[in-house]
Amino acid sequence: MNINELPDTERARFNMVEQQVRPWSVRDEKVLQALFDVPRERFVPPHLQALAFSDLELPLVIDGVDTRETMLSPKVEAKLAQELLLEPTDCVLEIGTGSGYQAALLSRLAQQITSIELESRLAAFAQTNLQRNHIDNVKLETGDAHAGWGTAEFDAILITGSVPSVPDALKYQLAIGGRLVAVVGRSPVMTACRITRTSAAGFETIGLFDTFIKPLRGTAKSRFKF
Repeated sequence: MNINELPDTERARFNMVEQQVRPWSVRDEKVLQALFDVPRERFVPPHLQALAFSDLELPLVIDGVDTRETMLSPKVEAKLAQELLLEPTDCVLEIGTGSGYQAALLSRLAQQITSIELESRLAAFAQTNLQRNHIDNVKLETGDAHAGWGTAEFDAILITGSVPSVPDALKYQLAIGGRLVAVVGRSPVMTACRITRTSAAGFETIGLFDTFIKPLRGTAKSRFKF
């Protein structure tokens, strides 16, 4: 493939994958293909489309209103997706929908995504993005899920904002063998971790990589003791 013959948008997408994502040890071909298949530029606020493929967090300013949330950089979104170790039959809980792009990536890797967004304006933005990109295996709900959501168990859980620690209530929403990926810690030291439920009351935690992302909204008001 001669990348110089590609349209500008596709060349930018190719460079995003090959120059940002793959060098960050994202080698799962299913994840890399999802990055090509899901049009990231259709999930960013319209005035930021020129930066859609940049190695940046993008502010989610919707209709002139700053939601104070950001869209994670492409390499972080891809790395988080990879570390969930998803199977095509998995059901996933995502906490923090944002623009809907991360959910769209996960929709290519798993059977069903339930995504929860606290900010109603963002939820509406994400829903529009998912619908116009014909993604029909993402169920989007509005509410505060930082300490759990409903009573269902999931094969995988992704928290898209950092947390000081992971509430037990979320761990127990994993099915046996299920994986939860979260960025844990406080500024300036945070580590992405994967928690695997090994038995009814057993969990195994491993550190994956160091990074820094904004705190998940709602965690500051948690009534849980960590």
